[in-house]
This record gives sequence, C-alpha cells and structure tokens, in this order.
Amino acid sequence: MTTTSAAPPVSLGRDRRFRTFWIGETISQFGDRISELALPLIAVTLLAATPGQVSILTALIWLPNLLGVFVGAWVDQRTHKRRLLIIADLARAAVLFSLPVAYLLDMVTLTQLYLVALLTGVGAVLFAMARQAFFVALVPPSAYVDASSKLSVSRAASFVAGPAVGGGLVQALTAPLAILADAVSFLASALLLGRIRVTEARPAPQRTSTLGLVRDGLVLVLRHPVLRAALGCTSTVNFFTFISSALLVLYASRELDLSAGAIGIAFGIGSLGGLAGAALAPRISRAIGLGRTAMIGVVLFPAPLALVALVDGPTWARIAALAAIELVSSVGVMLMDVNLNALLTAVTPDDARGRRAGAYSAVNYGIRPVGALVGGWLGTTIGLRPTLVVAGLGGVLAVLWLLASPVRHITTLDEPAT
Repeated sequence: MTTTSAAPPVSLGRDRRFRTFWIGETISQFGDRISELALPLIAVTLLAATPGQVSILTALIWLPNLLGVFVGAWVDQRTHKRRLLIIADLARAAVLFSLPVAYLLDMVTLTQLYLVALLTGVGAVLFAMARQAFFVALVPPSAYVDASSKLSVSRAASFVAGPAVGGGLVQALTAPLAILADAVSFLASALLLGRIRVTEARPAPQRTSTLGLVRDGLVLVLRHPVLRAALGCTSTVNFFTFISSALLVLYASRELDLSAGAIGIAFGIGSLGGLAGAALAPRISRAIGLGRTAMIGVVLFPAPLALVALVDGPTWARIAALAAIELVSSVGVMLMDVNLNALLTAVTPDDARGRRAGAYSAVNYGIRPVGALVGGWLGTTIGLRPTLVVAGLGGVLAVLWLLASPVRHITTLDEPAT
C-alpha cells in the first residue's frame, strides 16, 4: 500500500474554501491560548487551588478523549461533518460564556470550573473527529503536508501572541472575563465554517454495529505498523509532557513568582519557536526525510522541559530562561506534529477516518489526563522541580517507538508505509 498517489502540487493559497477554513482555525486557536492561561489562573488566584486541584482541572479537559473511539465511529456514519463542526463550536462558546456570567454574579466555584473544562473537552472531541473527514474533503492528498504546515503555523502563531494577549487581558479584566475572547472565537469559527461548501461523500452502508466499527478502528491503529508506532510515540510524549504542563503555570506563578503578564510574555516569546518549526517543517522534511524530521521533533519537544527546574535568578532572567526553554520545545513539537499528522492522514483509508481518529485519540489524548494527575501527585509528593525533571527526561523515551518502526525509513508520503 502506498501512502498517496503522485499528484501535482496544489496552491492552497488560492483556494478560497481552504483559506476560510484556515482563518476560522486561526481565530479559534488564538482564543484557546487565552483560555489555557485563564482557566488555571482562575483556579490558582481566584479559588486558591492546590497542585492536585489544578491537575484535576487539566485532566478533565482531556478526559472526554477516552470516548473518542465511540464518537469517531459514530461520526463515520454521518454525512454532514461540517454541521458537526459548527455544533461543536457553538456548544463550546455557550459553555465558556457561563464563566464570566458567574463571575459577575460572584458565583464562580471550583465545581463550575471543572464542568466547564469537561464540557469544552467534549466539544473538542466532537470537533476533532469530524475535522478529519472534513479536512480530506477540502484538501487533496498532494497538499497534506502543506496544509498541515499552514494550520500548524497558525497554531504556533497563536502560542506566540495568545499568551501575551491572554496575560494582558487577565490582568486588565480578570481571568473569568478574559474567557469571553475564547467564547467569541468559537462563534467566529462557526460562522466561517457555515460559509464553506464542500461535497461530503455519503458513508458506506453500515455492515456492522457501532461497537463493530469501534473494534475496527482499534484493530486498524494497533495492527498498522506506522499507526501503531506513531500512537506509541505520541502517547508516551503526551504522558510525560502533561506531567509538566499540568503544573507549569502553577510553578511559574508560585515558585518563580512571575505575574500573569510575565508568564504570558515568556510563553509568547518561547512560542516563536513553534512558528518557525511549523514553517520550516516541510522544508526540513524534504531535505532529510519525513521520518527523521519527526524523530528530531520528538526529542526536541520534551527534553528542554527538564531545564525548567533549574530556572533561577532575577525576574528578567527567569522570564528569559522560561522563554528560551519554551522556544526549543516549540520547535520540536511542530517538527513532530506537522510530519506525523500528514503521515497519519495519508495512511488512513477514507472510509475509516473518524474511527481511526477516535481510536487514536482515545489513547493518545486519553493518556493526557493520566499524565496530569500523575503530575499533580508527583508535584505534591516530591516537589515541583523534581517532577519537571522526570517529565522532560521521560518524554525523550518516546523516540524509541519511531526508531523501531518503518517511520524512520520514510522520506516522503509517496513511499510505501508497510
């Protein structure tokens, strides 16, 4: 089986439908960066949450991914994937609007914060499962890497400006009111998706039950050598990096004594690496091969996180060190994501995209809340700094999955993947 058939390059920049989709994704990504900073800051500053409570909040955001295997199988049986994307956006906007309303009424509680995290996670799972099929209806196979790169550039750009803007909004308006920006971004995304017209193929007649489709998705992921290796790799790196990410804002706020604005600036500057990594990923992939580029990214992503534990000195030095660590890590995550995402899209059969994404996400994203909870437990038991060292060094082990698989030999998407 080949990953794609050869086809002439496609100029996505002149494709109005893709541009509209790209703009919507960009707006939504910027809103997400604000919420990622504001939600834990609400817990830490407004509700005086403990490390364990902050880790539970992070875990709840990702917990719904455990249902992805069922949601993906269900989505495969639906014709109108665009409609599901819009529903997911509108639902998340409504849930997020509840936080500023509760704040103005002086009714914000940790329970509400947990529910908001859980429900926005459910919306994210539905969006991710439908997005897979919508993407291939919109983008030809020859443009998978280019399209993934463009979308990743937007994601990386959001990490550059989003935290700084988010930190400024939190300081100026308070964290609950800053959440409004993310809610509005989902409304904008839904509006833009409503303007895109694509031909969505009807699913093949169902020959098995939903549980049968779930089983098929799991079998596909676990038996395919490329999918299995990519899943093992990304799940391992996600487990360890979420040990770190569950505690990073707490660590920066309490241990490094940085303000919300300073944290946002450090993360924003550091995320310039992601912008560069996403833009350069296709070029590096063409130069040294897709598999090798992905493996370099897998190492560069978690390794610098161990150095966060060594950050010290005056305020400017702490901000600069945190930014530099995030810079290198952000380059790594984009080199990994752009290439592995394109490869996963290429090797997945068209009639199994939802259930493949569901099975993959159930494990890959489902491990994230486990990592977050382990991070909270380790942070309480051995302290924040040793926990960050464990997270960084453990994440590097993820590259072993790719080294022992066909992925390391794949240079382009036109090569056999088995």
